Amino acid sequence: MSGIDVEEEWKILIGGEHVSTENHYDIIDPNTTEVIGHAPEATDQHAIEAAAAAKEALRSWKALSMDERCGYIGRAADAIESACGDWVNLVQAETGATIRVARTMQVAGAFVDRFRYYSRPHEMEQPLAPLYSAASALAPESLITGNVIRQPVGVVACITPYNFPLVNVAGKLAPALAMGNTAVIKPAPQDPLAIIKLGEILNEVLPPGVVNVIVGSSPDVGAALVDTKDVDMISFTGSSTVGAKIMESGGKTMKRLLMELGGKGALIMTEDCDVQAAVGGIASVWGFHSGQICTAPTRVICHRDIYEPTIEALKAVSEFMTVGDAREEGTLVGPVITESHRDRVEAFIQSGIDDGAEVVVGGERPKQDGFFVAPTLLTDCTPDMHVVKEEAFGPVVVVMPHDGDDHAVELANNSDYGLFSYVYAGNTTRAYEIAQKLESGNVALNSIAPHMYAPFGGFKMSGVGRDRGRWGLEAYSEIQAINWPS
Repeated sequence: MSGIDVEEEWKILIGGEHVSTENHYDIIDPNTTEVIGHAPEATDQHAIEAAAAAKEALRSWKALSMDERCGYIGRAADAIESACGDWVNLVQAETGATIRVARTMQVAGAFVDRFRYYSRPHEMEQPLAPLYSAASALAPESLITGNVIRQPVGVVACITPYNFPLVNVAGKLAPALAMGNTAVIKPAPQDPLAIIKLGEILNEVLPPGVVNVIVGSSPDVGAALVDTKDVDMISFTGSSTVGAKIMESGGKTMKRLLMELGGKGALIMTEDCDVQAAVGGIASVWGFHSGQICTAPTRVICHRDIYEPTIEALKAVSEFMTVGDAREEGTLVGPVITESHRDRVEAFIQSGIDDGAEVVVGGERPKQDGFFVAPTLLTDCTPDMHVVKEEAFGPVVVVMPHDGDDHAVELANNSDYGLFSYVYAGNTTRAYEIAQKLESGNVALNSIAPHMYAPFGGFKMSGVGRDRGRWGLEAYSEIQAINWPS
């Protein structure tokens, strides 16, 4: 816990003021099970006050030009980049991330890049072509022209997940602010401390109340943000179950919604694909952040002709997936976030065994003090199994055979989820044809790498709306059409 003061007092942020709370709760390092800090326990009243502060700051913030707002975001990016290098130990202790993941992905990297991207102003107006309008009871004959412009939604509640807390909130906050919205951040209860530090930096750069930070372990805090009329939009990343509750509750006040929810990524392998390339892609994500990533290709749908070679190749690469102390350079697979989540993933694996799947790799708890789950490979899986249908959010991969492209697509689409899928085929044309038949918001061909500025979001139970790139700005805006006679 180098550089971490366990007794440091952490505060929430409301209207530019750092506010102490009466109660606190423990933050546990999943790698060691030690307490690393005591997070502030906000109440639902704190949440309501934060939303009111954001509402008060909204008028002056949205009155600024996009150039002016983007200038603020650019200065925030500079301040974050200068400070966040000191957050690595804290983020690693909160999330259980390995050293490499903490340094390159949790802190800096994509985190700062998202602020940088939205610090560049974008043109958000679209002229309408003149249209002849015949005389009517409403108006005389005329030629009507106009503009379609984007207006801010208002106050956005950014409710973020535990797996990549800083990166995720940056992807919500930066476009929301650029479009003229103000925000209340509600981080996941498991690892909120780095988000509090982010709030401190932003509070030094932005006008008071533009960004507020509320922390709490009770679901009542998030529920208060969903219920209050002072919040106009909910941007949520998390489980489909919670997302459905937000949609139901938010409907009472017509909340605008952006939700990135669960995933059960399918990776299709055709008989002519490069098996080693596909296995390399699977392996790179299999134990990445201990499988706590919604885009992971956890359903491998492999042509029957290459089924056995694929399993053997996966077994071989698993031997290099070192499980252990996340603070050591050689560790590839660290712990999952909490003891209860470890128990959930273990129960998930056991359900597969009970349903007839064979454990080829893993399946046993590593002998470590933290909340560890060994990378696990299940074969002899069928489409009706729980392990095939639901998300483990842990280092668990299932393999099923298919008998041709149409069968592979049928198996891939036999899911409530559709966030990110993958196709490995002998040529890009074949892979592209398969991709168009998949019920998935994103598809990568012969690669695991995403395009970071492509629209991101899911079909079906995987979410509502799209963010990233220009689509992120559109997601945090309302469309307004203004027309007049020319």
